[in-house]
Amino acid sequence: MRYTPEDILQLLEPVCDPEVPVLSVQDLGIIRQITLVSDTEVDIDITPTYSGCPAMQTIATAIRLELMGHGIKANVKEILSPAWTTDWMSDQGKEKLKEYGIAPPQYLAKNDLREAAIVPCPRCESTDTQLLSQFGSTSCKALYRCQSCLEPFDYFKCH
Repeated sequence: MRYTPEDILQLLEPVCDPEVPVLSVQDLGIIRQITLVSDTEVDIDITPTYSGCPAMQTIATAIRLELMGHGIKANVKEILSPAWTTDWMSDQGKEKLKEYGIAPPQYLAKNDLREAAIVPCPRCESTDTQLLSQFGSTSCKALYRCQSCLEPFDYFKCH
């Protein structure tokens, strides 16, 4: 069978981020390029959500194993430029984060620079929230607490 890059993306739908298992690699937008080498081999470029992300090796292995199950050899390469941005996340992925209890990235445009907007609680949607730590359960998240429901929650930081 002759695959297209779109077919390969479809086959990779089950591959999830081990740190946030409700997000697929497609939701995260970390698959940057798929090049068909032959009918049974592809090159896939992935970009980490931040440099040094420990989940990338696990994700690369999961991609290889998923495609191997379809008879396809995957050569996975990590690329750092351009740097990953939360703009690459799908809207569906951001909604999945919220349903999982992690506040998705929020932006407030100001003078062509990005500033973090008010971070609403993913549980009760209150905007009365407080930053507790710039680092949450992983380096790409910050820890907040809702002043209304008093629940702590992770916020997927903008980058």
